[in-house]
Amino acid sequence: MGDDSRFAIPVLDENNDVFWKGKKSREMYNEIDLDIIDINSEPPTEEPFRQYYFMAKCREWVLEFERKNGRRPLAFTQTFGCQMNARDSEKLLGILEQIGFQEAEDEKAELVIYNTCTVRENANLRVYGRLGYLNTLKKKNPNMLIVLCGCMMQEPDVVDKIKKSYRFVDIIFGTHNIFQLAELTFKRLEEKRMTVEVWEGTERIVEELPTERKFSFKSGVNIMFGCNNFCSYCIVPYVRGRERSRRPEDILKEIEKLVKDGVVEIMLLGQNVNSYGKSLEPPVSFASLLKQVAHVEGLERIRFMTSHPKDLSEDLIEVMKSSEKICRHLHLPLQSGSTRILKAMNRKYTKEQYLELVYKIRRAIPDISLTTDIIVGFPGETEEDFQETLQVVREVQFDSAFTFIYSKRTGTAAASMENQVPEKVVKDRFDRLLFEVQQISAQVCGRDVNTCQKVLVESLDDHGEGMVTGRLSNNILVHFPGEPALIGKIVNVYLEESKGFYYIGRQV
Repeated sequence: MGDDSRFAIPVLDENNDVFWKGKKSREMYNEIDLDIIDINSEPPTEEPFRQYYFMAKCREWVLEFERKNGRRPLAFTQTFGCQMNARDSEKLLGILEQIGFQEAEDEKAELVIYNTCTVRENANLRVYGRLGYLNTLKKKNPNMLIVLCGCMMQEPDVVDKIKKSYRFVDIIFGTHNIFQLAELTFKRLEEKRMTVEVWEGTERIVEELPTERKFSFKSGVNIMFGCNNFCSYCIVPYVRGRERSRRPEDILKEIEKLVKDGVVEIMLLGQNVNSYGKSLEPPVSFASLLKQVAHVEGLERIRFMTSHPKDLSEDLIEVMKSSEKICRHLHLPLQSGSTRILKAMNRKYTKEQYLELVYKIRRAIPDISLTTDIIVGFPGETEEDFQETLQVVREVQFDSAFTFIYSKRTGTAAASMENQVPEKVVKDRFDRLLFEVQQISAQVCGRDVNTCQKVLVESLDDHGEGMVTGRLSNNILVHFPGEPALIGKIVNVYLEESKGFYYIGRQV
């Protein structure tokens, strides 16, 4: 890539360092110096350089604000939804901090981002409820910018409603162009009217942008985007688009940089990680990627989420079995124990196939911790169907389960199905399932008491002075006496007592 006198396009020298207008910057993108970007030139077309150009342009507004007010403008991000949304929010905050915003603790800020979820209707209602509050704040602070992004914004009806009834919102964009935050912010500042940019779909993956991680010692890493499964209750394929996998070399490069920055644990993220690599040329299996990640020097722990049972291969089980770095935890959504309901859900496996997969995993990895998702009250679910779900829960003995009441989502196949289950019946089944899950979890999660285990210390324990909290490989929490200096380190802890869902221990 050559120089361009109109814009400081970076080029690599023989040492893989980046030069911008004769000045040298390290290759890690989030260390690019905005001072060396020519903001008077035309914006580049290539990403991520286009976004760094607009970060530099937005910083002019930040500097002017600081001159007038004697402080930097504040930015606040609120994340609704899954781990992928949380990872997206880290990128959004990283971009804002690169521009010059200071992170705020609440919505009393110059820029507020709601990164939305739309898996359940209640998630949408929460956002609408918060918008009224933001409008009150904006009337007191004319400099305030309100940004809505994420899955909810991929629904055309939602965007139309916001444009009509919430005219005080400044910027709207969806899941496919999260990386455009700086560009859209600059557009809003220039045009001084609502900016809406929602893509129906994309093949583009732009990851090389600043990220402000919540934890210094662990991080999520996106390996793929979108979903091709079209479960009949789920809106994700419609708002996240078709599956797109990142190239293994790009994933490994990101992980290597994270490890150099002090990360000891990573979580590989995707709507269905087991189908990773099918869209690549040549195809790459998730098992193959996992094996390559396990070879990254300095990386201590590897997690991943989420796994679809229909795509979990024997190769993956073998890789998990043979690697000490891969955590002994697998989230394997069941959704229902009834084959009839599973077919209606378009899950593409039967109860028997799910159970056989569980047996296969446990034979290979006896100490594996299995967690799951279960939906109660799917259209047409009978008491007999529900009893089959309880049977599977008792047979598998999950360490924990995320239990959900079925939520009708407009646009999904299940929304128009007949025999919607009465609310009173669903609530009764949900309570019975929750009781069963909690009883089993309390017993299963105590199996390692009186053993010594490795614990990644994550935070101070706010329930006891002089205590810290960490996580076992199987994802169960441990509280034990320790100093703040232990945070981010993996230490040996003797588990003295099981409290059902966590342990009390002591460092050894």
